[in-house]
Amino acid sequence: MYVGTLSCDFLLGDVRSLKEKRSVVRPIVAELIRKYAVTAAEVGHQDLYRRTVIGLATVSGDAGHLTDVLDRCERMLAARPEVELLAVRRRIHHEDDE
Repeated sequence: MYVGTLSCDFLLGDVRSLKEKRSVVRPIVAELIRKYAVTAAEVGHQDLYRRTVIGLATVSGDAGHLTDVLDRCERMLAARPEVELLAVRRRIHHEDDE
């Protein structure tokens, strides 16, 4: 079993309030969940209205499939015009890792 995670740090575009931030972040998280069957949530910078961190995780029995899913998620996030992807941290864990 393999577990993969992505932590993506974003700068949001023309956002002036936390309410506007939610209107940008929620659809991104929902699309990740719907399109790629991953678990996703806003996991950082909740108190800043122009920054956010979106985290996602997925599980697979095959490392190749896991890498493919994470690659597709990262490409989708990088292509979003309303946000600027600043950094991505990727981790893949195998059940034999200690």
